[in-house]
Amino acid sequence: MQQKIIILDFGSQTTQLIGRRVRELDTFCEILPYNKFPKDDPSVIGVILSGSPYSVHDPEAFKVDLSQFVGRIPVLGICYGAQFISHTLGGKVEKADSREYGRAHLETINLYNPLFKGFDRGSQVWMSHGDTITAIPDGFEVIGSTKDVKNAAFWNQKDIWAVQFHPEVYHTLQGKTLLKNFVVDICGSKQDWSAASFVETTVKEIKEQVGNDRVILGLSGGVDSSVAAVLLNKAIGKNLTCIFVDHGMLRKNEFTQVMEDYKVLGLNVIGVDASAKFFADLAGVSDPEQKRKIIGRDFVEVFNAEARKITDARWLAQGTIYPDRIESLNITGKVIKSHHNVGGLPKEMNLQLCEPLKWLFKDEVRRVGRQMGMPEHLITRHPFPGPGLAVRILGDITPEKVRVLQDADDIYIRGLREYVDTDGETLYNKVWQAGAILLSPVRSVGVMGDERTYENPVALRAVTSTDAMTADWAHLPYDFLAKVSNEIINKVRGVNRVCYDISSKPPATIEWE
Repeated sequence: MQQKIIILDFGSQTTQLIGRRVRELDTFCEILPYNKFPKDDPSVIGVILSGSPYSVHDPEAFKVDLSQFVGRIPVLGICYGAQFISHTLGGKVEKADSREYGRAHLETINLYNPLFKGFDRGSQVWMSHGDTITAIPDGFEVIGSTKDVKNAAFWNQKDIWAVQFHPEVYHTLQGKTLLKNFVVDICGSKQDWSAASFVETTVKEIKEQVGNDRVILGLSGGVDSSVAAVLLNKAIGKNLTCIFVDHGMLRKNEFTQVMEDYKVLGLNVIGVDASAKFFADLAGVSDPEQKRKIIGRDFVEVFNAEARKITDARWLAQGTIYPDRIESLNITGKVIKSHHNVGGLPKEMNLQLCEPLKWLFKDEVRRVGRQMGMPEHLITRHPFPGPGLAVRILGDITPEKVRVLQDADDIYIRGLREYVDTDGETLYNKVWQAGAILLSPVRSVGVMGDERTYENPVALRAVTSTDAMTADWAHLPYDFLAKVSNEIINKVRGVNRVCYDISSKPPATIEWE
């Protein structure tokens, strides 16, 4: 039986990060809405209550019945979770005189408590709350205080721990130690969740799920769908048929290169060049949301047309990963972000759904790919938008604009792959996502060969991130930017100026459209 930690989500922006930290401890965890605790599940070894945008005093604040698990399994409340525990069990939570946000230090700490084993006195933590716990419930003991927050951490002997800071974030310097103490030492995790165990278990589950049925998988060339394909191929071999649609807005030579990669991996892939249809339907369309809708509609039409030719197919496989499912619906049921591979299947396809990666975070998908021996350039491939370069060309789309951007982007990405930084790592591997943007219909005046030019400026974008929820612009070396800029201007017909985007997310987004 697979052990697991349940993380009850009260709406915090860092709930996913708690999940990632637990998985990094080789422990399976599941993020569930605050009111969906699985009753009578013997595999649950601990519960973590997340933060929340609400105050415990708000009428609409999310509440959970603590008696479902308190006294049976260890509980850790984080921020709102800690305040909810205090408020529910008889303590007092009041509005802070000023919002407690940012770095703080545990000036008083009980190093004998198992939650703080291995901690340093004065350890830095990260606070982010408007309310504060002014009195803890009877039977509890304070085990950590900062200069301004007396009840920064507390516990009782019924295996309840609570902290008003966020151990999951980078700025809590020993946060990983705290979570390890809770998950491994207190909850008793065997730390048997690994890429190898996932591959073994999932291959067995796929065989049981689909049997001898034929499965169709839509490939994008990205990490998630590629790993899903190799995993399915490992389980059912020739009964998997993959479809790779070229909408004409992939990176330069990408369709050919990806098809070659899939051939080497032994996958049965049907490649469809539908670029003419996409360009025709996009003609004259400048609105970014409209472009996305047209590309999404056309992709479904092309894919379905190919899928219907495989008359004995019973299953549609998708590379859906865990963050896709968490982000698509929040705990209030409102859509936060629509994902192309979430939301069910078209009724006319009459297929069942198979999602072998649905429990994995992006970094875990990459570990699984490495475990199965996939080429490193496929595993480390940057995220790439489903609509491709269509959302990296401002304004309407034409084959010529795509050609210009493909050439500029190719120089940029090759440069990132070839440039080895002072620490021996390539810039490509140090960046979460990078790409070039064509600023059409903007034009820029320039001088080339003593002649005036009036051509396209190109912006280069590169960000660092862990999960794309937030991102900082990558501080690329000046000599690299100078070399790439010169090469693009000299070699790409139609470009006479290169800019570098230094906007972070938020307030900007990673993509321009």
